[in-house]
Amino acid sequence: MSVAVVGSTDSALKRARVARNMTLEEAADALNAITGGASDASLMSAWESGRRRTGKRNRAALCQLYRERPEVLFAHQDGAATSVLESSGTTVVVKVLTRWTDLVEAMVDVAAGAREHLVVTGSRSREKAYLGAIETAVAQHPDLVHYRVLHGEPRHRALADHLLRLLELRDPSARRNGVKTLHIGMVEQAEALERFFVASETAAVVPLPSFHGAEGFDCGVLLSREAAVGLVHHGREACASARPVETIEAVRALPIRHN
Repeated sequence: MSVAVVGSTDSALKRARVARNMTLEEAADALNAITGGASDASLMSAWESGRRRTGKRNRAALCQLYRERPEVLFAHQDGAATSVLESSGTTVVVKVLTRWTDLVEAMVDVAAGAREHLVVTGSRSREKAYLGAIETAVAQHPDLVHYRVLHGEPRHRALADHLLRLLELRDPSARRNGVKTLHIGMVEQAEALERFFVASETAAVVPLPSFHGAEGFDCGVLLSREAAVGLVHHGREACASARPVETIEAVRALPIRHN
């Protein structure tokens, strides 16, 4: 039997996996069995290398899986050097959007330009052009991996109908070239703050509180690649720890929460 040799530069998180003779895929499956989430090999690798910081729920599960303390497993993440995003500062802001038409157009452009990853968060979407752009991207680009992170039940019928259309376009249980390409999860913790953004591998839009009135949804920021990549990983992490809502029956069972 061959024995894997792990260099001293490998993280304790990676060493713990290798010590148990687990591949990244096997470790992801074992983690998902504990959390009920949807982590995959690429996310596990990002955690091990320190490119991404593991969230609270997955940290607890990895400690359980590897029978090790968090201060050991995640020391390489918690003591990481300044990231590219942090050093970029305000240069990651490409444009401040102050009109509803500009905001929606930018969100549509992010969805239409996605080829590798498309992450959308929030439960309040209802803009027809925006939801349609997401559906078109999913339909036209079979290798695009789409993550939808809901924060509670949908607030509008248009969003619930959109989720049903996504499930008609793709089967979340299918694997294209070994990769799951549709993830729909719902964050249910009452204390979790709702997040709103759309991000691809090249750009992202984050809505802001309206500059024009309390009821407005018309302002935001267009962010560059550095910020977009970080938000993609944020969304993947959130989806991995969320409750899957990935069947037509499950979506139809969701109440529409009008608030």
